[in-house]
Amino acid sequence: MQAGRPPGERLDPEAPSAQATRIHAIVYDASSIEETDVASAEQVKTLLGRSGVKWFDVDMLRDVQALQQMCAALGLHALLVEDLVNTDQRTKIEDYGSVLFIVLKQFSLAGERMTDEQISLVLGRDFVLSVGAKETNQFEVVRDYLRSGKPRDRLEHADYLAYRLLDSIVDGYYVVLDRLSDRVEALEAELVKGPTARSLPVMFEIKHDLLFLRKAIWPLREMLNSLLRDGTPLVRHEMQPFLRDLYDHCVQVMETIETFREMQAGNLDMYMSSLSVRQNEVMKVLTVAATIFLPLTFLAGIWGMNFEIMPELHWRFGYGLALAIMAALAVGMVAYFRHKRWM
Repeated sequence: MQAGRPPGERLDPEAPSAQATRIHAIVYDASSIEETDVASAEQVKTLLGRSGVKWFDVDMLRDVQALQQMCAALGLHALLVEDLVNTDQRTKIEDYGSVLFIVLKQFSLAGERMTDEQISLVLGRDFVLSVGAKETNQFEVVRDYLRSGKPRDRLEHADYLAYRLLDSIVDGYYVVLDRLSDRVEALEAELVKGPTARSLPVMFEIKHDLLFLRKAIWPLREMLNSLLRDGTPLVRHEMQPFLRDLYDHCVQVMETIETFREMQAGNLDMYMSSLSVRQNEVMKVLTVAATIFLPLTFLAGIWGMNFEIMPELHWRFGYGLALAIMAALAVGMVAYFRHKRWM
């Protein structure tokens, strides 16, 4: 949202993209399916007049004006369009009467780096609009099912299609959590062997990712709970078991995240304990060395004094005797420390 603009005002991109937004439409019923790329608002109106369920999928949001024109053809509220265009919204659900607007986050891992993308869903009586800012093919499994020719009895309703899209995103959370689980376990094994300079940055990176996941999934759980409790005319009563199943998945994801956060807290304690043990070992070695050499330094200081009458200075074997006394004293102290298990 640009500062100073009235809410819901048409937004023009500050730097228009040379690439067009890709809008793919699927119109289907129990016996047929048709796919096409949408190029104009008039084409959207034509498709809306067709029978069956209409699914408009925006997979690469680059040309904002194309999306705004399509939303105008769908009759969407200006504030809803503004939230579609601004891809930094929080997870939420809003009931506009004629449509239900849902915003949630999709996560993916590239190596050890976690990225997120806003996915917006608009549920109408006979259509679903899905908007993603990146080309991720998150919903390819749903497309493949529609194209497979399998029975589409449940998918003949737009609310079930919206559920399948939500379910595919929540299933993606499990993939991310599996990767995070591997990283947490690898970090834990590294800390048991001995922390390195890389351990602490990795620990805080995982902690940041878990916090980011929690901030996105916690509102999703509350959103589904609100939908189950309050209901909406756009979602049939028959969808309650599916929504409860989706809610249970969100609860399970949240419990897994909390478990990982507790493990990370334990890993941090283990890291600090390892550093403390290592520091204590170093201090013990230095203390033992200083304790051994302290009496030797005392003897060397006595025999190093420049008094004229010092009998030991004239002994033939005085130098060797002094060294022998020092060596015996050092060996005796080491043996005593070992007996006390201080070394």
